[in-house]
Amino acid sequence: MLFTSYGFIIFVAVLLAAYYLLPKRIQWIVLLAASYFFYSFSGIENFAFIIATTLSCFFVARAMEKRKEKEDNYVALNKESMDKEARKAYRAREKKKRFNILLLGLIFNFGILAVLKYTAFALGNMNSLLGLFGVSKMSIPSLLLPMGISFFIFQSTGYLIDVYRGKTYAEKNVARLALFVSFFPQLAQGPISRHADLAPQLYEHHSFSFKNLKFGIQRILWGYFKKLVIADRILVAMKSMLGDTQTYTGAYAALLIILYSIEIYADFTGGIDITIGIAEAMGIKVTENFKHPFSSSSTKEYWNRWHITMGSWFTDYIFYPLSVTKPMMKLSKSCRKRLGNVIGKRVPVYLATAVTWFLTGLWHGAAWNFIVWGMLNCLVILVSQELEPLYRRFREKFPRLTASYGYHCFAATRTFLLMGLIRSLDCYANVGLTFRMWGSMLTTFNWGRMLGGEIFELGLDIKDYVIIAVAVIIVAVVAKLSEKKDLREWLYGKTALSWTLSGAMLLLILIFGAYGIGYDASQFIYTQF
Repeated sequence: MLFTSYGFIIFVAVLLAAYYLLPKRIQWIVLLAASYFFYSFSGIENFAFIIATTLSCFFVARAMEKRKEKEDNYVALNKESMDKEARKAYRAREKKKRFNILLLGLIFNFGILAVLKYTAFALGNMNSLLGLFGVSKMSIPSLLLPMGISFFIFQSTGYLIDVYRGKTYAEKNVARLALFVSFFPQLAQGPISRHADLAPQLYEHHSFSFKNLKFGIQRILWGYFKKLVIADRILVAMKSMLGDTQTYTGAYAALLIILYSIEIYADFTGGIDITIGIAEAMGIKVTENFKHPFSSSSTKEYWNRWHITMGSWFTDYIFYPLSVTKPMMKLSKSCRKRLGNVIGKRVPVYLATAVTWFLTGLWHGAAWNFIVWGMLNCLVILVSQELEPLYRRFREKFPRLTASYGYHCFAATRTFLLMGLIRSLDCYANVGLTFRMWGSMLTTFNWGRMLGGEIFELGLDIKDYVIIAVAVIIVAVVAKLSEKKDLREWLYGKTALSWTLSGAMLLLILIFGAYGIGYDASQFIYTQF
């Protein structure tokens, strides 16, 4: 069921009515039923996987918590007979047992993800290698890839790790955990929520709040505006350029970088706005996933603002644990001894960063494009980190310049273009083609032809470009204003103005939304991940 379909809008309207009209004690059950109903549209066969994840996480988390309770009770009962060293040794043994249980849960769930998402990629690469030696190739099976599997498995395994760390509790009701795993607004494209943040809100009673409903509808409309007016309109030109990469080189590759950056931002944040809006209408606060990333002055800042929950997941569950493992500590000690403190202390950090970005790229897709995308982001961040002393001296030498609005605009534009260049790996068919298109921007000088009229042969006319430009300006202005104040809170007491703007937004979507002949009110980009 597409977020952009009429059926989905009717589904949400019926759900909101049922959610508030039925007894509060069954609100979470209504949400679970609605979530499973929504998921059924992706294919009944997909239920086997989301149920397998739910059940495995339920039993693993309960097993870990029971062992922890047993450990605490044993220590409490024997505190007189056990000295400090004995307690420490006992707790270490029990922690290892809990870790082994956790490991089983992680292997099972990531195993499902690996088999379904990466089997074809792995076999394809093996076939390429075998072909070099004249060995017959293996057949590549066509496997089902359930909707949102990367999101619900990452959210569920994050829950397991948090239970192991004692940061959240193990659910005693499997149906409640099922709701946390399958909560439909965020199922297809995130955000990736933490159990301690989201779960209590899903199960508590929510009374009807006109303010929550109004804010939720406003956020939903804002999401549809970005998705239908901007993203799906740009999609037409994107399809034209990607459909004929022999013709659309040079200036068109640069145009694609800019347009795709705008499209994916409008598409992804639009979907997140709809997700947050639906949850907000029910009194549930979902974690924000973006904080105006295109105003970032550096790549590090950009990734602190873009897809925040994914970045924090990889940081908390991959980067930091990997950085403090015993092998990494031994490597750090060895590197400092052989290479000196300056270089030695960087090696483990850089290795952990590289592994994290490799896995981040692989999470986005089973293709070399995404792996190279991840490693290029890693390279840029590490180089920027090494150059930070130079940046700092430059800022100290030219404080007025670097503090100016003009310099900030330059830095933000530089970051936008650099991230857009790397992000074009999402678009082209393979890494080689992407690099050729990058090279064409330096060797094919067709700006005059493109701007002289050929730009209107991409499926968009002057009216479409004007609509895109005006809509982007509206989004940019709202983003800038919302950095200083909560616009919806500010408008809440201004009833007439608030409703006028909401009505205007609805009209803009209905009049200028890209749907109908020539357009595709498509699925959101991140559902493929």
